Amino acid sequence: MKKPIFHFVLLSTCTNFALMKELIDILHGENLTLVLKSADGNIHRFTQRGVKDLLTLVSEHPDVLKGALIADKAVGKAAAACMVIGGINHVCADVMSQPALALLQQHGVIAEYGTLVDHIINRTGTDWCPMEKASRDENDPIAIIQIIKDFFNSH
Repeated sequence: MKKPIFHFVLLSTCTNFALMKELIDILHGENLTLVLKSADGNIHRFTQRGVKDLLTLVSEHPDVLKGALIADKAVGKAAAACMVIGGINHVCADVMSQPALALLQQHGVIAEYGTLVDHIINRTGTDWCPMEKASRDENDPIAIIQIIKDFFNSH
């Protein structure tokens, strides 16, 4: 996959430039879906699509998210809710939805993106991402986490 150029333009003004550049390079170089640098300095690599990895982290390993820096391929509102509840510091995404950006900014998370979209689309490109659709009318991150859990429990 060709490495997007926008990251370096965006990051040149951020205080975590070197750290975020490292995570973005890993994200694209290893074809991952999510890369996280925890507050203890460990780098964690993830490959599952959607919010599954973030939901597992926020539910089972919240300490990994606290103060973390994240590079992600796509961040919708559901992913943003996991990040907010987990207490991350900074996220840079290839694609971010406007509702995700608003939620992150409302909770003091530094959020950067290559492309800002109205909403995240599903994998076939035919409709909204199911998580984006399910969370679109909710603004409480805790309630959004429950919506995500209910969705996965019913499918």
